[in-house]
Amino acid sequence: MSANTATVTRARTGGPRGDGPKLVEHVLGWTLVVVVAMLVTQLGLL
Repeated sequence: MSANTATVTRARTGGPRGDGPKLVEHVLGWTLVVVVAMLVTQLGLL
């Protein structure tokens, strides 16, 4: 094993982090769902 492979860490690819704030993400997702549902209802698209 060379010194280079020992110091190389896993590269980030821009995906979601494993240690992110799950609760905030969950609440914001459901808030978005409710807002879209209200918009669809107000526009009479349902």
